[in-house]
Amino acid sequence: MTTTTEHRPHTGHEHAHAGDCGHASVQHGDHVDYLHDGHAHHGHGDHYDECDIEGLHVEAEAHEHTHGDGCGHEAVAHGDHADYLHDGHRHAGHEGHYDEH
Repeated sequence: MTTTTEHRPHTGHEHAHAGDCGHASVQHGDHVDYLHDGHAHHGHGDHYDECDIEGLHVEAEAHEHTHGDGCGHEAVAHGDHADYLHDGHRHAGHEGHYDEH
């Protein structure tokens, strides 16, 4: 994963992240990033900071639902594939499972 020393506050975020907030989390150095709406951020004082997630591979929770045309979840173009908005997450198919994006 790419890291940066640049301080990039994430604005307009009303949701409080925690271990049970429903968003995927990943350890990132000395803090935990929460994957949310296609990006990662972590708590920093009274706000959240953005983190670079390029190359990050976080497998989504297992679920029986298969995403695709007509599945009922909104598709969002993401590079060379589509992510599907699912229960507050963005899922992308990857080698027999879904990744969090």
